[in-house]
Amino acid sequence: MRKKIAAANWKMNLRKEQGEQLLTAILQKNISLKPHQFAIFAVPFPYLEMANEKISGKINYSVAAQNCYHKAAGAFTGEVSAEMLSSMHIPYVVLGHSERREYFAESNAMLAEKLNLALSNGLQPIFCCGEPLSIREENSQNEYVEKQLRESLFHLDAEQIKKVIIAYEPIWAIGTGKTASSEQAQEMHAHLRKVMAGKYGTDLANELSVLYGGSVKGSNAAEIFSQPDVDGGLVGGASLNAEEFSQIISALP
Repeated sequence: MRKKIAAANWKMNLRKEQGEQLLTAILQKNISLKPHQFAIFAVPFPYLEMANEKISGKINYSVAAQNCYHKAAGAFTGEVSAEMLSSMHIPYVVLGHSERREYFAESNAMLAEKLNLALSNGLQPIFCCGEPLSIREENSQNEYVEKQLRESLFHLDAEQIKKVIIAYEPIWAIGTGKTASSEQAQEMHAHLRKVMAGKYGTDLANELSVLYGGSVKGSNAAEIFSQPDVDGGLVGGASLNAEEFSQIISALP
């Protein structure tokens, strides 16, 4: 059975004490996760150690970094390497988030470098892909997202690709007032799996976890997660609310 994942992306939010209170409130719910279910908290760099300590001993609860640099080491003031994250025993790293692509001009080629470094340092990447509104309006979203996968992932071998979690973000449905339906989520997830099957074979593609990153909330999580190719969510705003994110974790199939 594929891993089902509720991943929180705190982005650049919360003071440290607020983050501690949020994690405490969620953990106090004592949501028991089945062997195939996982809750992951992608917290800002300064909070990684705190979060790791908080979830220590909790089965299938993990911490992720929100990014890493595309070079192994060197004179890159302010950046954080994959090796640094590995040395802190951080198991996951989010790569290619739409905000990183838009605001920091991260290219598919750069993300391929990041993936190489993450994997070589024992990190499991959560690789984000997705199309903006202009692409969706042109009805060329399938080709756009396929290009992201091809240029960032297709150099990896089968053993490496098994360690990658894919997160689809319909950028056009985030903060625009437009809504992506669960059927639209399923349609793209099925396409992503088909693309991966074309490169790596159907059996491997069916092992990959593909998360949905389009405004998942406590109220819609169960419906979205019920889609056959949706394996959980990469959650932004709702992950900053203990009740909301607890509902999302509980909605994992």
